[in-house]
Amino acid sequence: MAELLADSVYGSFEEVVKSSPDKTALVYLGEKWSYFELEEMVLKFAASLCELGVEEGDRVILYLYNTPQSLIAWLALQRLGAIPALVAPVYTAYDLEYLANDSEAKVVLCMDTNLSYVSQVLPETQLKKVIVTTMLDLLPWWKKLIGKGFDRVPKGKIPTGKEFFSFVELLKNGLPSSLPHFQTRSGDEAAAMLYTGGTTGFPKGVPLPGGLFLHRSVEWVRGAEAVIPSGEGTTVLSAPLYHIIGQMDAFAPLLVSGETILVLPRVVLDAMFDHIQRYKATRMFAVPTMYRMILEHDRVDYYDLSSLRYCGTGGDVLPTEVADRWFRKFEIPLYQAYGTTEVCGAVSLSYAKDGTPPEGAAGKISPGTEFKVVNPATLEPVPPGEPGEFVATSEYHVKSYWNKPEETAECFLNMEGKSWYRTKDMVRVDENDWLFFLDRSVDMIKHKGYRIAAAEVERVLQEHYAVMAASVVGIPDPKVGERIKAFVVLKEDIKGVSGYELTKWCRDRLASYKVPSYIEFRDMLPKSKVGKFLRRELRDEERRKIEEKKA
Repeated sequence: MAELLADSVYGSFEEVVKSSPDKTALVYLGEKWSYFELEEMVLKFAASLCELGVEEGDRVILYLYNTPQSLIAWLALQRLGAIPALVAPVYTAYDLEYLANDSEAKVVLCMDTNLSYVSQVLPETQLKKVIVTTMLDLLPWWKKLIGKGFDRVPKGKIPTGKEFFSFVELLKNGLPSSLPHFQTRSGDEAAAMLYTGGTTGFPKGVPLPGGLFLHRSVEWVRGAEAVIPSGEGTTVLSAPLYHIIGQMDAFAPLLVSGETILVLPRVVLDAMFDHIQRYKATRMFAVPTMYRMILEHDRVDYYDLSSLRYCGTGGDVLPTEVADRWFRKFEIPLYQAYGTTEVCGAVSLSYAKDGTPPEGAAGKISPGTEFKVVNPATLEPVPPGEPGEFVATSEYHVKSYWNKPEETAECFLNMEGKSWYRTKDMVRVDENDWLFFLDRSVDMIKHKGYRIAAAEVERVLQEHYAVMAASVVGIPDPKVGERIKAFVVLKEDIKGVSGYELTKWCRDRLASYKVPSYIEFRDMLPKSKVGKFLRRELRDEERRKIEEKKA
């Protein structure tokens, strides 16, 4: 059975390397690296980061696609006791400037293709050193030649200057012997930081304690053990590393089970199918939208995906028809989980040992998770099996957001001498600890598995010179969960401003998945007696329209 191997994140990785030095750790675009080779690269890069002045507790931004460099850098920062702050590579300079200043990072590792955004924000941030890598950096020369010759890889220009460094050069020149002695960190100290949507319109940094990260990683592996014995699996990484699902799927094998990870820089379904078939992948974890896309792909039957044994899903509600179609086609269930970034992944998992989960269940409460289902108005526990808001805590628990005292006070409670996280999600938990998700926090929009704060999109719209007011809601969509719709009131005497212009305004300032799908202009928006915009009325109005169309 999977178990905790050490008291620290990096110590666990060292133990896996000791037990499986020759086993393949990573596969990327046909290249393979063993655990021993991976550790060598990690130590070399850690030594170079140390030379650049990275110290324990420093935040370092990883502004990368899923590449081996992402995993090497993450582990190297663990060796130094520094904190990787993961940022979506699709973020624009607008988001990056805010995140860099919020995290107070002085070093960023980025792709050559998003370096231009980094260059734009350097004068406005504390960033002093920029490490640049490409999708091809770790491949042999002939693969680089093919990729460039056939124009298969996006290219960016790398500038010269004392603040810019090459990942390849740092990796080559690092001297592990110069590294300081490894100091085990407390399980309460942050091992990584992910950003999630903020109710005030600004993303919130979630510092994930190392002890909690390791505990969740162990349970992540245990979830599949009945069908994939620990140490015998191969995971195809289908979620981005800046998402908690990607973090768990990538690092649980590296820190706990010593298994192989298939790394894809971007998810292209044919490429993913090919990797599953070629390397006999046994496990994947993805948002429900991904499984729908697989089922509807017109070439899925050209590939042999029969090696898959555990297909997990989370980040959004799994439609029953997708679960049924998947089981009919592949004869294995989709195993649901429920969790958030703030609880470091899944607080409930569908363990393969329990068989096919009951319809609608998002897993069983994971061992080590202490929870309550409460009345959201009074915070008093509801009767067993009744619906209520889910609040959770554990031994190593996230106790606050990074530099966000107001949102911390809103979302973290002190009860019974412990800190509890308020998910603001409505659930019920039955007598066997199966969790059934009922409704999300009303101000969070679930699009393709991402949690998007309505306030963040509204803030960006309201920064446009022509916009007087904006309200943003999620519109139910069976393919992607919800689509983003913005209701906009323009200032008086403003003419000629179109939905296209506002969409472009958002696209220049928000990650692509946060850009509204629809913009509707209104003369006014519904408000409460105290002047607060009522998103609820707009949501109800849109849902009535959907029901009328169905009728």
